[in-house]
Amino acid sequence: MHELGVVIKVVETVEDFARRNGVTRIDTLVLQIGELSSMVPKYVEDCFPAAADGTILRDAKLRIEVLPANALCGDCGKVFNLVLSRGSCPACGGRRFEALGGKEFLIKEIVAC
Repeated sequence: MHELGVVIKVVETVEDFARRNGVTRIDTLVLQIGELSSMVPKYVEDCFPAAADGTILRDAKLRIEVLPANALCGDCGKVFNLVLSRGSCPACGGRRFEALGGKEFLIKEIVAC
């Protein structure tokens, strides 16, 4: 489970940001995770308490927003979800596409107390 190492790095990044901005406590941390990301949202949630223990995020709430794996069909131009359609365009059946999103892993928002 590589999520723990990544979540520890996220906590360190948020702590550094908080220190530079005079923030002493974080209420909520919002992460965005793409459907095609190598990060599993449930594992991130499970790792967060251990990673945040002993830090200014120890009492913070974690919110995760899952971003869709959207693609643009190279044949008909329709935008569709790669996961739901299993990699083929639901409009024309085409398998040529350009991925538009879904691989993200971002710190979206840090809410201070």
